[in-house]
Amino acid sequence: MEKNKYSIIVPTYNERLNIALLVYLIFKHLRDVDFEIIIVDDGSPDGTQQVVEQLQQLYGEDRILLRARAKKLGLGTAYIHGLKHASGNFVVIMDADLSHHPKYLPSFIKKQLETGASIVTGTRYVKGGGVHGWNLMRKLTSRGANVLAQTLLWPGVSDLTGSFRLYRKSVLEDIISSCVSKGYVFQMEMIVRASRKGYHIEEVPISFVDRVYGISKLGGSEIVEYLKGLAYLLVTT
Repeated sequence: MEKNKYSIIVPTYNERLNIALLVYLIFKHLRDVDFEIIIVDDGSPDGTQQVVEQLQQLYGEDRILLRARAKKLGLGTAYIHGLKHASGNFVVIMDADLSHHPKYLPSFIKKQLETGASIVTGTRYVKGGGVHGWNLMRKLTSRGANVLAQTLLWPGVSDLTGSFRLYRKSVLEDIISSCVSKGYVFQMEMIVRASRKGYHIEEVPISFVDRVYGISKLGGSEIVEYLKGLAYLLVTT
């Protein structure tokens, strides 16, 4: 049987304070797993790339791949860029800001092995999942966004806007090629298209913790983008 390899794609922008801890935690929780970490940095001015270069010296350039881009080009294209360099047959996408704890990675892998799923997605909205560090307004906005999308799109998953997922690489390549959204809506489009294409999707509960260092990149413009994206998906899927 072919041994699975997991390519973990982490897009970064000004994550100097988080990236070393994230990498340490991934190595800590995936001791007996064949994996590589692909860091797609969008020209961070804060020295993120220099920290990653130090991590490469520590862990090896075969385990930590820095695939930088000249400027901020958005989340969707960061995954496509990372995917080009992925040598694994499975791909994990996760945020760099420690809101996605690497301790959940073994449960993603276990769930995939048990069920044969093409996609395993982390969900904040089932028993055992949750959100920490958000104020009530942020929680209501996120929950509302999910409920709205659930009602209109019927995707069959409880957490559409989460971005902590494990994909079979061939499946990710298939759905990413038909996605047009950028940024925040991109996650939602990916899971909706996967659902429409009939891919087997499983969920594992995760606790989402608001970023430890740095400032959140979600603002009013993202909410507008989200609503536009929702309308687009309603029409096209």
